[in-house]
This record gives sequence, C-alpha cells and structure tokens, in this order.
Amino acid sequence: MIQPPTRKLHLDSLAIGLLVLCCAFWGFQQILIKSTVGEIPPLWQASLRMGGAAVLLLFWCQLRGVPLFARDGTLKGGLLAGLLFAGEFAFIYIGLQYTSASRLTVFLYTSPFVVALLLPRWVPSETLKRMQWIGLVIAFTAVTIAFSEGFFHSSPVAGQWRGDAMGLAAGILWGLTTLTIRRTTLADASPEKTLFYQLGVTTLVTPVLSLAIGETWSLDYSAQAWGSLFLQSAVGAFASYLTWMWLLRHYPATQMSSFTFLTPVFALVFGVALLGEALTLQLTLALVGVAVGIVLVNRR
Repeated sequence: MIQPPTRKLHLDSLAIGLLVLCCAFWGFQQILIKSTVGEIPPLWQASLRMGGAAVLLLFWCQLRGVPLFARDGTLKGGLLAGLLFAGEFAFIYIGLQYTSASRLTVFLYTSPFVVALLLPRWVPSETLKRMQWIGLVIAFTAVTIAFSEGFFHSSPVAGQWRGDAMGLAAGILWGLTTLTIRRTTLADASPEKTLFYQLGVTTLVTPVLSLAIGETWSLDYSAQAWGSLFLQSAVGAFASYLTWMWLLRHYPATQMSSFTFLTPVFALVFGVALLGEALTLQLTLALVGVAVGIVLVNRR
C-alpha cells in the first residue's frame, strides 16, 4: 500500500537547489531545441524525445522495482494529467509557427498564476499571502521585461493571435497539469508513475499531431541533432521531470511554480554565454526581478 507523502510547508535548501538545477537545464534545453528544430520537425522531435524518455523511465523502474501497472486508482487522474501535458507541448510547438518565441514565452509563463488561483480552492495550505502575490507579479513582470523587445516591438505576422492564444492555452494546461497531480490520487502515487502517465500519453498523441500537420519523418539526422535529442530525453524529459514530480509530491506547488520564471531567463543567459548574444539591460533587470519575486513568494 502506498503511504501518503509527508508534505512540507516550505521549500528547504534541497528543494531550492533541485529547482534551480531543473530550471537551468530547461533554459539550456531551449537552446538545444532551437539548434535542432531546423533539422528535426518540432512535433516529431517531441515524439522522439518523449518516447526516448518513456523507455528510460521503464528501465529505471525495472531496476528499482517500481510498479507502473498495478491497479491503484490513479488511472483517471493519470490519463487526464497525460492529456493536459500532451496538449501543453502541442500548443507550444504549433504556436511557434504563428508567433515569435518571445511572445509565446510570456503567455506560457502565466502558468504559476493558474496554480496560485485554483489550487488553494482544494488545498488551503497552498494559499498565497499578499506579499507572495506581489512576488509572483514581480517575477512575471521581470520575464515580460526580458522579452520586451521581441514581445512589443516585433512586426506583426499573419495569424499571430493564434500563436499568442496557443501560448496562453499551453500556460493554462501547464497549470492544470500541476493542479491535477496535486488534487487527484496522483498526489499519493510514486513520482515515476505520475511521470509515466504524462510521457506515455504524449508519446501516443504527438506522432498523430505531427502527421496531421504534415511533418516529414526520418531517422537520418546528424550526430549533433541526435546528441541534442539524447540530452532532451535523458536529462530533460526523464531526469528533470522525474525530479519535478518528486518535488510536487513533497513541497508546496504554488511556491515551486515561482521558480519556473527562472527558465526563460536562464535561456537568455545561455544565449549570451554560448551563442554570443548581447547582455542587455532588460536581461539584467529580469535576473534581479525574478530573484526578488522568488524570495518574496518563498519567504516565511
């Protein structure tokens, strides 16, 4: 019988360290996807990535003796979380065909507000106080400032509103996925099983969407593309997502969500460090703003 997890009321140093590491890699992952999308179509890339991570997760569970297929009452919640997770990535990848990455990023990171608004209705301990809400707004504003040039000054393109709407939809689905994990029987399931539902459903859904929008499939890619795909699968979709699921099982989701604002900022930092992009005033202000926001959300 699965024992309910002991949930802490605040993030400790272990949780903070793991969250920063996850967000740093997710920021670096955006560089990987950007460097590979010209060679591997986006939804087909997502299919290979999630499928590879699902295989790694199966091996992990086999080695550790973690049951994935036992009847434990998590099927409905797991399938819902999986569909929400698949929908989020589908909206992100398809939305990027209609709008810029900068605009989509800003809409995507409305997700922590969805969690903060809805989760306390069922889990009162997750309710944010006034100062924490201020911190959340400061962090989101900082992200908006970081992407202000691409968001406010980019030339409008045909169908841009569709991409913006898809970015917002992806952010809402991201928040609803977190809500589903915390509100259903998945809250007491193992992190491995929670992640397997999401990876499994997404692995089934994304190839269908890839074919529907006319992407061309192949396995004949460069070593660099396969290396990028391996990191996205092994570290991104397997190790970091498994860590995130473990954290959701033990720590407040509303406080954890504030750390996700680091991800787009890390992506810009890696762009400066690895791609030689300019270190702008907006990026500096964003780093400070996100840090202040996270501190306010997580202060005791």
